[in-house]
Amino acid sequence: MLKFKKKKKYYAVDPDEIFLDSKNLPEFNTQQFEGRIEKPIPKRIIYLLSVFLTLIGSVFLYQLGVLQISKGEAYLKRSEDNTLSTVPIFAPRGIIYDRNKTKLVWNTWPIKTEAEALQIPERTFISDSGFAHLLGYVSYPAKDKSGNYWQDEFIGKDGVEKVYNDKLKGINGKRITEIDVKGKVQSENIVTLSVYGNDIILSIDNRIQKKLYSSIGAMAQNVKFSGGAGVFMDINTGEILALTSYPEYNSNILSKGEDSKVIKGYLTDSRKVFLNRAIGGLYTPGSIVKPFIGYGALVENVITPFKTIFSNGKIEIPNPYFKDKKSVFNDHGVFGYVDMRKAIAVSSDVYFYEIGGGYQDQKGLGIVNIDKYAKNFGISQKTGIDLNGEKEGNIPTPEWKALKFKGEPWRLGDTYNTSIGQYGFQVTPIQMVRAVASIANGGTLLTPHITVGDKILEAKKTTLPINPEAMKVIKEGMRMAVTEGTATALNIPGVQVAAKSGTAQLGVGNTNTNSWIIGFFPYENPKYAFAVLMERGPKAASGNATRVASEVIDYMKLTTPEYLK
Repeated sequence: MLKFKKKKKYYAVDPDEIFLDSKNLPEFNTQQFEGRIEKPIPKRIIYLLSVFLTLIGSVFLYQLGVLQISKGEAYLKRSEDNTLSTVPIFAPRGIIYDRNKTKLVWNTWPIKTEAEALQIPERTFISDSGFAHLLGYVSYPAKDKSGNYWQDEFIGKDGVEKVYNDKLKGINGKRITEIDVKGKVQSENIVTLSVYGNDIILSIDNRIQKKLYSSIGAMAQNVKFSGGAGVFMDINTGEILALTSYPEYNSNILSKGEDSKVIKGYLTDSRKVFLNRAIGGLYTPGSIVKPFIGYGALVENVITPFKTIFSNGKIEIPNPYFKDKKSVFNDHGVFGYVDMRKAIAVSSDVYFYEIGGGYQDQKGLGIVNIDKYAKNFGISQKTGIDLNGEKEGNIPTPEWKALKFKGEPWRLGDTYNTSIGQYGFQVTPIQMVRAVASIANGGTLLTPHITVGDKILEAKKTTLPINPEAMKVIKEGMRMAVTEGTATALNIPGVQVAAKSGTAQLGVGNTNTNSWIIGFFPYENPKYAFAVLMERGPKAASGNATRVASEVIDYMKLTTPEYLK
């Protein structure tokens, strides 16, 4: 058997390895890998790594195809949107002035953030009380959670801000902002500048407005009325000199919407803070309708100016339900014999019961004519004033009663109560100031308005077919009410006023009172009409509205004498 010897393999040693080994001294630095002999990477590792890199590359190539080919256009638009954003440049709203160019609403630019400091003006309302229902408030531009504006403009929500929103709001500008992937602004370019809104000059005198509100507010708080309202109007143009309602909200607080506690208080306040009582409050008028019913009675020859009726404090008529009893209609006093002038001056209910519904040998105007003459003077109808929230009123009629009380017939007692402004009579202060202005100006029914120089509104006038002699009697009766009747608080030295007061009883058992006054001044050369209402006070609180009007007119005599020249 042959034996083969295995040959030994000999490997050549390179000189550099010899020198490397010569440095492998016992004190070599292992942290720097001294003393290690290098080994080649196995082929298996290289193969696995190649496969891994190939797979990764394939995935990237696939995704690149998706991004660039199948969805390239969509991602391009998205990329552009993410890079360039359009930001509105908010247009400042127009400034609102009173008739003397005193600012009532204006714009300020409080610094909030760097981005907002130059673009969102703050709407600022006069801080004095008495203007909220007139001026209203606004809703600010608002963002969603992503920071995008879903409301990109100021919106007027009440009063002048709402009615004249299109005139006040202006036009927003536009700014293009370039933002990098980290959200940092790289550049900005203004594409269009904002256009300021138009300014508005109101017919309101802010001094008289403040005085009217403060007098109403003080009376309400001192005598415990739940609210009040007042209007002063130019009898020749229909321009409103003052219009206010108590209580009111704060326009600045509502516009910003940040003080939730105060706003919640407004919503839960039983006094109806959001109600503009001057144009939207409906109230029983009481005796302030007597001049208009008296005028109708004179024109229809129901009574002459000099015929007297004896007022002994009440009249009695047969009771429709109990034949053996009488229905009694009381007066608020015993006045003896009164003619038309004195009946207006002392506000005799008995006189107006008889000329309204008839009694014994005295014929009455009748409910149809009461309705006719009241409506001729605009009572129960909207005036068309340029404010939101105006309401119609109501004059009781047989048709109204049949609907309201399920077919019940109209009775004489209903006519009596309607003749003195009770029963279902409902009016607003703005209706009554327009009605009394038409007495003062000789029969022109105006459209009240709160701006100056508005020719369209000034042109909306209705000329009534007035009987001058009958109207003269009514005016004289109203002047007598101030000199010796129920409105003597308005007998102001230096200013001759004509007026008619009214007290309307409310509630079960007539436990509450609405106090009214309407009138005009100066008597010989009338310029302004007024109506003041104090709402739901104590039973004995008659005459309080008269004192409010007296305070305001006396203030005008001393502070704004230009209105009395």
